[in-house]
Order: sequence, then structure tokens, then C-alpha cells
Amino acid sequence: MTDGPAWMKPAPGDEGAPTGLPAGIDTSVAHPARIWNYWLGGKDNFAADRETGDLILEAIPDMAANARADRAFLVRSVRCMAAEHGVRQFLDVGTGIPGPGNTHEVARDVDPSARVVYVDNDPVVLAHANALMGDDGSGATDYVHADLREPGTVLDAARNTLDLDRPVGVMFLGVLEFVPDNRQAKEIIDAFMDAVPSGSLLALALSTNEVRRENAEKGARIWNEGGSTPLLLRSAADIEAMFAGLELLEPGVVSCTDWRPEGIVRPSDRVAQYCGLARKP
Repeated sequence: MTDGPAWMKPAPGDEGAPTGLPAGIDTSVAHPARIWNYWLGGKDNFAADRETGDLILEAIPDMAANARADRAFLVRSVRCMAAEHGVRQFLDVGTGIPGPGNTHEVARDVDPSARVVYVDNDPVVLAHANALMGDDGSGATDYVHADLREPGTVLDAARNTLDLDRPVGVMFLGVLEFVPDNRQAKEIIDAFMDAVPSGSLLALALSTNEVRRENAEKGARIWNEGGSTPLLLRSAADIEAMFAGLELLEPGVVSCTDWRPEGIVRPSDRVAQYCGLARKP
């Protein structure tokens, strides 16, 4: 999937970005999923995404490392949920543009019968997801084109693939930054976790202002001036509060590179991306 679906090819004046775009895409405004794709070294982004991404990199030179660390946490947390906790269903909310190490690939390394529903509201992500679903062929992977602020809509659609009476791994990785209100973010999380049974798990990863604060806050200001959705940086305490009512697993809320790092090559410094995994009792 690194080359994108068949309709993608370089556009004149915007080399490397897709053409033949579905309706609803505003290429003049930077979008979180496409900037993230740019930082991960992907091709599925536009000039506005790269411009804003580069401005943020000037303030936070290790932002690309943050993005890669977030993706690596996805891999380790999904493997943990599947191998250590027996979870065979995953709801990946705010998934972004598909790339190496997708949730369904990791889960099916543990159990080929694992079922996964991806959720996002970006038309570019939708186009990629349609290609991904076409390649899957098993019927056990689905994509919901919806906003995470509408949990009922997401959950109703997810029931077509997932059995919500059995444990589910619910994932919000690199997306709740764009819900710039702690109470609303917690209400969204609670709506999803209330819909799944005991034994389900919640994986979170969010940008923080507690690592290289000055640079992080400068980067957030740049994003909020040029991005399509406001960004809010969180502290570890803010993120821990999002897990309230759940059993936070060791090592708690930490930098993504510090979450069960066995077997990975760690950067010399912590990344400004905090994460955690918790179980519903």
C-alpha cells in the first residue's frame, strides 16, 4: 500500500501528491492525516500539508520521530492486546492514511481471524481505505467514514463487522489532539468504552507539551494558524484522566518510546508523544 491506490499519480505543480481526487477534498488547507503521512515519509499529501509540516518541523525537529514512535506504539499495543489479552476485534478510530504496520496486519500476525474496523472522516483516507478493503478479501476488515465526535454513528456501523458483546481493542492514536476540550474528549472515550464489555482495552496516544515544552507549544501555534482543525497539547495528568474508570496497565502514561520498548531501537531522547493502554474491568 505504500504507492497508494491506482487513481494516484503525481499532479503538475504538486509532485508526489494524488490527482483524480474524490469530491470534498480541499487541498489548499493542511489536514492532520496528510501531514502525518508526510512526516512518515508517505506520498499521499499536498503542498499545503508539506508547508505546514515543514513549519512545524522547524519548531519541533523531531516531529517525524514522534510520528514514527506513535506508529511503533500501534504495533506493540495491538500485539499486546491480541497476544497477551486475547483480543480478536479492534476499532481503530482516526486511523489516518494506511501505511506499513496497519492494525489488521499486526492483529492477524497473532490470529488470522482477527476483525478490524477503521474509522476516519478524511476523503483521502476514504479513498485509500476503499483500496485496502478491496485488497483484503476476507470480509473481516471494514472502514467507517464518520467523525469520532459521533460515537453512535460509528458504533452502529462497526456492529456490521464487530461483535460488541465480546472484548474490543479501542484505539485513538494521534487523533484526540484535535478534540481541543478535555471534557469532550473524555465523553467521546466513555461513549465508546461504555459500548464494549469487560475485558476490552483502550489505547491512547497524544501529543504532549511536557517534552521540550517551548518547541512543542511553538509547533502547536503554527498548526493552529494553518491547520484545518485546532490542536491541543496534553500533559501526562490530562491523559491519565482520560483512562479514569479503567485499569491502566504498566508502565502507565509514558513517552511512546518508553512503552514496553523491548526489542526496539530507542532514540536518545523521549518523544513528545505520550501513550498508554488500559483494560475495562
